Amino acid sequence: MATLLFAPGARPDADALARLAQADHAFAVSHRPAGSAGWVELLRDGLTFDLSGLSPDSGNPPPVAASRVGLPAGLDVAACEALSLAPGPHLAGAENLLPVVQVAASLLLALSTLPGLVAIGWVPAGNLVSPRWFVDAVQPWLDGGPFPALALAGLKRGAESVTSSGLRFFTGQEFELHTQGGRPNESHARAAVRLIDWLVAHGRITQAQTITLPGIGALWIETDESGNISVRWA
Repeated sequence: MATLLFAPGARPDADALARLAQADHAFAVSHRPAGSAGWVELLRDGLTFDLSGLSPDSGNPPPVAASRVGLPAGLDVAACEALSLAPGPHLAGAENLLPVVQVAASLLLALSTLPGLVAIGWVPAGNLVSPRWFVDAVQPWLDGGPFPALALAGLKRGAESVTSSGLRFFTGQEFELHTQGGRPNESHARAAVRLIDWLVAHGRITQAQTITLPGIGALWIETDESGNISVRWA
């Protein structure tokens, strides 16, 4: 589900995870294999997740990120070391349910305080964001605010459209928002962010319809031949 990227040599070991769990009580280390297995099982709100790539074992390969938010332009991702967070076996097939994602996101907030952490990546969206940006985007959602579109999904700007990335993980569909002429601007990006929030809340689109987004206006949405969503201003 997620990648935690650390500065070279800064990956934590199982002891560091145990100390963090004891310090803030946001999660528990529910299983720790004997020896240096390089992974632990973390428990949060009754759900378990595996964190792998721990020191002193080899770290996981750094992710190939399609987008970066809040990170230094000169960050050498290839030189960093990565941990991977995955849902436990009992969550197989349920990892994209919103309650499960919210627990995973809250666990990532707790892990964001680990020393040496330089970026958090949400694998379904193929993105990397700074730990501070991730916290600022995700915490309001967990408190009842809008979906953190650029932390748990992503946007790509084309010649005359904005397309989503990673929305499929939540709804089974991506969308393409057409500008109806000209390159996409900030207003199109804002509309796309609001649309992600609406689609995550409403689920898969099966029929054409007009929706109205606050501050954006009316949009016409329909499925295309691939089953994804085509969006135009109504």
